[in-house]
Amino acid sequence: MTSLQSYRELIVWQKSMALAETIYRLSSQLPKEETYGLRSQLTRAAVSIPANIAEGQARHGTGEFLHFLGVARGSLAELETLLILCGNLKRLPQENVESTLTDCAEVGRLLTGLVKSLRR
Repeated sequence: MTSLQSYRELIVWQKSMALAETIYRLSSQLPKEETYGLRSQLTRAAVSIPANIAEGQARHGTGEFLHFLGVARGSLAELETLLILCGNLKRLPQENVESTLTDCAEVGRLLTGLVKSLRR
């Protein structure tokens, strides 16, 4: 397992929290009719990433941590898909979508690195 005292020390958790905050700000630009559609889906997927990292790190075994990191990766893929859809539908400015997808890619790289280090 990891020698961390808290999930808050994980850079991937910190970056995914920043990503979730970005998504909340970005999704507030969506039209009102998207409140229970894209906005809700975007924010739930974004929050799921750091939440699953935290829950997994707090578990007692590496296998459980890896499981929750897998769930976080799935939520990241969902978030990326929703962002692309928002861009394609012209619901959000394309430059905001692209910038946020870059942030998603960074979180994805960090998740991959953490998974690799835990498997060693």
